[in-house]
This record gives sequence, structure tokens and C-alpha cells, in this order.
Amino acid sequence: MPEGDTIYRTARALEKALGGKVVTGFETGFAKLASVNDDSSVVGRTVEKVEARGKWCLIFFSGDLILVSHMLMSGSWHVYRVGEKWFMPRSKMRVVITVRRTASASSDSLAENAVRGFPSEMTNKERGEGFQAVLFNAQVAEFHTSRSLERSSQVPKLGPDVLAGEFSVDAGVAALRERKRTHPNDEIAVVLLNQRVIAGLGNVYKSEVAFAAGVNPFRRMSTITEAEMVAMVEASLKWMKANVLDGVGPRGETGEGIVTYSGPRRTTHAMDRSDRTWVYGRQGMECRRCGTAVMMRKQGEQVRSTYWCPQCQPWVGEGDAPVGRATKLARVARKIGC
Repeated sequence: MPEGDTIYRTARALEKALGGKVVTGFETGFAKLASVNDDSSVVGRTVEKVEARGKWCLIFFSGDLILVSHMLMSGSWHVYRVGEKWFMPRSKMRVVITVRRTASASSDSLAENAVRGFPSEMTNKERGEGFQAVLFNAQVAEFHTSRSLERSSQVPKLGPDVLAGEFSVDAGVAALRERKRTHPNDEIAVVLLNQRVIAGLGNVYKSEVAFAAGVNPFRRMSTITEAEMVAMVEASLKWMKANVLDGVGPRGETGEGIVTYSGPRRTTHAMDRSDRTWVYGRQGMECRRCGTAVMMRKQGEQVRSTYWCPQCQPWVGEGDAPVGRATKLARVARKIGC
């Protein structure tokens, strides 16, 4: 599932490609979106701005119309030149927004380079006459007005967004403190995934943030100290901001040594794909700090994989410490009988 940093980068790229431009084409595979478009056409409206709120992407059109989308497990926005071949089949298309070019070639070049890495020396004709933003595989996409968005049961109920400009460590700690007060038996890793507590953190950051603070991910909120809350929020802010930096590093990577547009997110300083996290995805491997085998166990109602080091993240609480697998189960090929 795309996490908050991925949606933040998506919104930034869409803003570069679509922001301030007039919509010349709109197409969708969702009946509800098509119905709204039939009654009040999207074509002719201007894209005013694109925002990320936690794991939600919001595209604001003139005339008080907002397209709200959530990627869930497999959705993604792509940006193409008009007429360019899509990377995915049309059957996976959910929304297409086409905009015409503006007189400014520089802003269009920025969008192309940010999303696809197109050469800046391409002519306008080679680039095509505009951009297409295509939403693939998403299961959630809705139109709202400002008023209906306020009444929505999901987006306005989000907790403080780690990547929002107004986010602070104090705000994040306050959200965790309140959850501890109201839900003392919640497991901390489940709370970190709860978008109504803190918005933007996903399954990778959940494990990484708990490791950074030395907190066992299965501990109850009642056992979490103020200092541990601060450590987890500080790590969340540091790593998520690092993974959305918009610049070019010494090796050509995006964002001062942090790969943001390709490859998995990073919480370490390593460039190798297999060394970019402390514990996530490292089941059975040696902990980078103490050498103990990293464990994995499914957790919560969503049965998400949680990774931790039992030595660096000691158990605190009643009962025995949770035990996970330190070895991966081998896949067994099965024949299907007639």
C-alpha cells in the first residue's frame, strides 16, 4: 500500500503537471464519477491545486469540485504526454484527466522530469500538446464539494499529517497521548497505522519507527512512555521528510541521497536496495545493531506484517513476550488435480 510519502510525491508531481491548467478531457470507469461529470462537466474547469492528506490525494477544480482518491493496495497515478503509450493496459484505467499546454514550457518540463525523467531539450511537438494524468487500479475515487468533503466520514477525520507544513512533534505526541488515554490496550504498531491518530504512516514506517525508539511493536499503549512517543514521532518526521526531498543528489538520485521517485523508501543511508531499512522486510536477517535475528509476525485486524528485533526492542508488559518467525517459509509448488 502506498504510504504518506508516496502520496505526497504523487500530489507534488500532479501539481506540476496539472496545476493552473484547463481541463480539455475527462474520462472515468467509475459510474458515480461519470454521473457527476455528465451533470457538471469537468472539461473547461481549471485545476487549482493538488494536495496530499495522509494517504489521500485531492485534486481541486474550479467551481468547487474536488476529486478525492485513495490508492489502497495497488492504485497509482501516472503522468503522460498526450498520445504517449501508457505503461498499464486501458482495462486498469479508472480516471483520465487531460490538460492543455500553457505558454510556459519550463513548468511543463519540471512536471515531465519529476514524474518520468523526460529530456528537457525535447521540443513541444515531441512532448505532445498536453498532459494526461491517469489513475490506475484504484478502488476509491469520489467527487466532493467543499461542504460534502467536510461531512465525509474519512478525510476530515484524519489525525495530524506528518508531512503537512503545520505538523509538529508536539502535535504527534499529543495524538499518541490521547490514544493512550482512550485506548490503553491498543498495540503501538496498530496505533501507528491508524490514520485517525497520525496520518501518513504505513506498514514500512510502522516497523521502522518502533525500532528507532526501541519499542516492541506489540506493546500496549498503556506501557508507552512520553519519551518513547517523542522518539517515534521524531523518527517519523525525519524519515518521511527525507523521502520526499525534491532535489538531485551526487549520484543523480532524487533528494540529497534519498531515492524518492524509484525504488523502495529508505530509513538507512545505504544505497543498495537490500540495505535501505533497519528491520522491515529483513525477517531472519541479523539486526543491524546487535546481530540478533529479526522476527516477523502478522498483527492487527488487517493482518499486516510487523518486523522487529527482540533484543533492541525488549518486551514490556504482562505475559510472555510475543514471538514471531525468524525464518521464511519456503514456497511449495503444488499440482492441481483434475
